[in-house]
Amino acid sequence: MLKRRDLQDCHALYELMSDPSVMKYVRHKAASAEEYLFSTKALMEEEEQGTVISRTILSDFGQPIGTINLFDVQQNAGFLGTWIGTPFQGLGYNSKAKEQFLSELFFELDIDKVFMRIRKSNEKSLRAASKLPYAVEANDLYSALYQEINREQEVYDLYCISKDMFMFYMLQQQNQEEQAM
Repeated sequence: MLKRRDLQDCHALYELMSDPSVMKYVRHKAASAEEYLFSTKALMEEEEQGTVISRTILSDFGQPIGTINLFDVQQNAGFLGTWIGTPFQGLGYNSKAKEQFLSELFFELDIDKVFMRIRKSNEKSLRAASKLPYAVEANDLYSALYQEINREQEVYDLYCISKDMFMFYMLQQQNQEEQAM
């Protein structure tokens, strides 16, 4: 479902990302496939330096369909950024990718907190975040960070996923699966 970024996936990902309904939510926009290749290479170099963690989301058939990233990594925390191509939206890939990525971040890579900065106008993402049982609205909880991301004008809501909340969720899931057997 997830794999490390690979330059061979850039053309397929650029085609999906260039859809205007997807592009407006992508952090590293590109005007051409070549520009996307260059920005992906830079992102891969940033991952080597420890400031970004980036993965390609794959379909059930192994084709690249989007990306999931942890940006601005510092002090064992960072900001989550995800996009999935329009033909693959609404098929459950986003939640599966998030769970797999968060498991890697919290249990393999020593990340403690993952923040989500979501535009107040992005009703789809706000609805999705509110359905995540391990995410909490954090505008008040992390008020200094909330003020920082809304420095120029109040555009974003802030959500936080802590390692403890995610671990609790995963244990609940495991218990439910065991009881179902």
